[in-house]
Amino acid sequence: MRIRHWTLLVFIALMMAPTVAAYVQWAAFGLPSVAAETSAPPDVDMPTGFPAWLRIHHYVNLFFLIILIRSGLQILADHPRLYWNVHCTPGTEWLRATPIEVPTERVWTSKNDSRHLSPWIGLPGYRHTVGMARHWHFLSVLFWVGNGLIFVVLLFGTGQWRRLVPTSWRIVPEAWSVFVHYATLHMPPEPNGFYRYNALQQLAYFSTIFVLAPLAIATGPSMSPALTNRFSWYPKLPGNRQIGRSLHFLVMVAFLGFLVVHVAMVSFTGLVRNMNHIVVGTDDGRRLGIYLGLLGIVVVAAFNGLANWAAWRRPRPIQHIARAIVTPIMKRLFNDAAPEAEFPRDQISPFFWPNGKMPTSDEWTTLNADDFKSYRLKVSGLVENPVELSLDEIRAMGEKSQVTLHHCIQGWSGVAAWRGAPMSKLIDLVRPTPNARMAVFHSFGEGLEGGLYYDSHTIENLRHPQSILAYEMNDEPLSALHGAPLRLRVENQLGFKMVKWIRAIEFVESHKDFGEGEGGYNEDHEYFGELANI
Repeated sequence: MRIRHWTLLVFIALMMAPTVAAYVQWAAFGLPSVAAETSAPPDVDMPTGFPAWLRIHHYVNLFFLIILIRSGLQILADHPRLYWNVHCTPGTEWLRATPIEVPTERVWTSKNDSRHLSPWIGLPGYRHTVGMARHWHFLSVLFWVGNGLIFVVLLFGTGQWRRLVPTSWRIVPEAWSVFVHYATLHMPPEPNGFYRYNALQQLAYFSTIFVLAPLAIATGPSMSPALTNRFSWYPKLPGNRQIGRSLHFLVMVAFLGFLVVHVAMVSFTGLVRNMNHIVVGTDDGRRLGIYLGLLGIVVVAAFNGLANWAAWRRPRPIQHIARAIVTPIMKRLFNDAAPEAEFPRDQISPFFWPNGKMPTSDEWTTLNADDFKSYRLKVSGLVENPVELSLDEIRAMGEKSQVTLHHCIQGWSGVAAWRGAPMSKLIDLVRPTPNARMAVFHSFGEGLEGGLYYDSHTIENLRHPQSILAYEMNDEPLSALHGAPLRLRVENQLGFKMVKWIRAIEFVESHKDFGEGEGGYNEDHEYFGELANI
C-alpha cells in the first residue's frame, strides 16, 4: 500500500493534533475535572435503559454493516486506487492499495490492475468478483438504510433521542475533558451507561448516527452515472466523482475505527454489565448478556460464511434475488435520470484507462491493417430493413459530438470527447419490428472467460441523444486500444455496457433471447447486475 506523502502528513496531523493538545493541557494545567459517576438518572425526564427495539436495531445495524464493509472492500479491490481528481491518471492517486505501478512499456488495462482479496476479508473474495460484491453491497445497503430510518423514527418517537442528541454547547468542553483523560491514559469517572453517557460518548454516538451514516448514504450515489449526469451539481457537492469515492472509503474507515474503539471501551469499562445493558436490557452482573452477545457474533460470522459459499456455489440465485429486490427500487430512484451533463474540452483527461481484451481474430486483424476500409457493420434480427454499413455510410447517417465522463464499474473515471453517429438514426434506418425491445451489440473482442463479448440495451435508452456509435475519440479516429472501428457510448450506463470493437448489432425481444439470458457477457459470466446506471 502506498499513500502520497502530503496526504499521509495531513492524516497524521489530524490524528495527532488533538492528542498533542491533550498532553500539553495535562502538562501545563493538570487533568480537567470530569463529573463523577452516577448510578441513577440525572433527570427524571431522561430515558432509562435500552428498550427491546433499540437493542434489536443495534444488532441488525452491526449485521448489515459487516456485510457492507466486506463487500465494499471487494469492490475497492477491483480498482485499488483512490484519487482526488476525476481523471484517474496513474501516479496521481492519493492511496494505492496495490504494490503495482502501472507499466509504461506494455498495455495495462484496468482489469489487469484488479487485485486478489482474501475471502476472509472481502465478500466474495479473490479477483474479478465485483459483480457479486455489488449484489451483496446493494442488498445489504437497502436493509441497512431501512433499519437506520426506522431507528431514527423510533428514537425521536420514544424520547430516547435525549440520550444521544446534545442540547447544549457545554457538551463540547465536557467531551474535551473526557478526551484529555483517555488520551493521556487516565480513566475518567465513568457514568453508568444504563442511565447516561459521558459527554464524549454522546458526541461519538451522535456523530456516528447523524454524520457518518448520512455521509455514507450521500457519497454512494455520487458514483452513479445516471444520477450524476442528470443532476450535475450532485457530484460537485464533494467536488467530483472520485472525491465522492474517496470520501465513501474514508467513511468506511471511520466506521471501522469507531467499531474498534467502541468495543474496546465496552470491554474496559465493565464488559459484563455493559453487555447486559445492550443485549438483555438489564443493569446487573449476570453473564447472560455475554453469552447471548457471543451467540449473536457467531450468527454474524456464520451468515458471512454462508454469503461467501453462496457467492461461489450459487451465484445465479444471488444475482436473481438482487434483481428481484434491488432492481425495482433502483429503477424507481434512477431510471428517469437521463444523462445531460457534458464537460468543456479543457477538462479532457490526459489518460483514459483501457479495458477489455483486444481482438485477436484474423478477421479483425485484417480489417485493422487496412484501416477498416472493408469493414461492414451488420444490423439484423427483428428489423424490417436489415443492413450492412461501411464506416463511410455510418458517418453519412449524421454526426453527434459530446464530451462526457466515463464511469467504469471498477471505480475509475475519465473525461473524453466522442464523435459518432446517433443510435436513433440507425434505429430509424433499420425500423425494428413492434416486438423488438432490445439491441444486442456483438464484439470482435473476447470476454474474460473466453468467447466473444456482447451486451445489450433497451431501444428506449438507445434513442437518447447521447447514445452514439463512436468512431472518433478526442478528435482522432478511434484507436485499436479503445475500440476501433466502432464503440458504443450510452452515457447513463457504466462502461462495461459500452461495447468496443463492434462487429454486429442484433435486435431482439428480450435479454433472455441470447447468451445465458441475463443481458450481456458480464451479466452471464461475472454475474453483473441488470441495471448498469449505478
